[in-house]
Amino acid sequence: MANLNETVSAERVHISFFGRRNAGKSSLVNAIAGQEVSIVSEVKGTTTDPVKKAMELLPLGPVLLTDTPGYDDEGGLGEKRVQKTRETLARTDIAVLVADATLGLTEADKELLALFKERKLPYLIVCNKSDLTDGKNEATTDSLTVSAKTGEGVAALKERLGAFAGTLKTDKKIVADLVNPGDTVILVIPIDGAAPKGRIILPQQQTLRELLDCHCTALCCQPEELPGVIANLKTPPALVVTDSQAFGRVNALLPPEFPLTSFSILFARYKGELRQLMQGAQTLRQLKDGDKVLITEGCTHRRQCGDIGTEKLPRWIEGYCGAKPDFSFTSGAGFPQNLNEYRLIVHCGGCMLNEAEMKDRLRRAAGAGVPTVNYGVAIAAIHGILDRATEPLA
Repeated sequence: MANLNETVSAERVHISFFGRRNAGKSSLVNAIAGQEVSIVSEVKGTTTDPVKKAMELLPLGPVLLTDTPGYDDEGGLGEKRVQKTRETLARTDIAVLVADATLGLTEADKELLALFKERKLPYLIVCNKSDLTDGKNEATTDSLTVSAKTGEGVAALKERLGAFAGTLKTDKKIVADLVNPGDTVILVIPIDGAAPKGRIILPQQQTLRELLDCHCTALCCQPEELPGVIANLKTPPALVVTDSQAFGRVNALLPPEFPLTSFSILFARYKGELRQLMQGAQTLRQLKDGDKVLITEGCTHRRQCGDIGTEKLPRWIEGYCGAKPDFSFTSGAGFPQNLNEYRLIVHCGGCMLNEAEMKDRLRRAAGAGVPTVNYGVAIAAIHGILDRATEPLA
């Protein structure tokens, strides 16, 4: 059996706990996790940054609990903490509002509830500190009374959280719905200076594992080995999946009747909005000198010579549009708050972001009127093979 605690954050259900200071968020997270995840104190504002704990919560499976700073924090530093709490909303799948049962819902609580509803987040109101009340607070369809101090209601809270499994979309597929048992799939994985030592990157791992689960035969090779692999096949492959930066080489080597796509495009379908990204690709040709283009990645890594984000993509984009756009680069959590200055956003495949955060970024870009394209879609468009690369997904 796979160790669920090894599941990456991007593939976990993100359950985030929000509320005012001293409502008992940290105590409640500790009670659910069964260990001291967050420091608990009577001093307001003890939690200064989001604190995370990975665990298993059936029937949801692998989850990530996040304890956030109080939403009613004050002052300049307090506002920065509140901003961290707002940022946590972007990657939240299930929101838990922790209210103080002795006070009822405060204005800060009501503001948070409005944000949950605006984002259409599944949520639960938890009235904590029931040990300090007369017990009149009763559970409803969207609320529950607990005491993190005594443990009263914590088991029921876990059950209520687990019940969200019926409302979340958990049957998404990367590639399994495109193939059948017994099919042969070729995975083209370049091993160059940018490849992590001793391992392959997450999208490649996940795609390979899903193919094995489907009882497919997965053949892995580097681009220069592809002709030999094809020559040894008795029947055509059901699909060829390549790293996006090798799109041009693989397209030239692959017979036109063989279906081709990329890991990045598969992930655009898996956790983003592929149609929106394909529409964004149209802007690549329209870029002019000085247009601001944001190239952004969801993870952080050491940039090396030939880096796809900071070197290859700018060069390819300039050659494609025949202009000199003004490129800027961000990574990790550094996605800008203000997107209005950009003509185009070029995003990575988002393998280290959960679906909620990826869709939040796309939603914000659309709200600012900024087209977005991801690496795989952009590179396919630049090489003139976007139709071929997306046809297997039809």
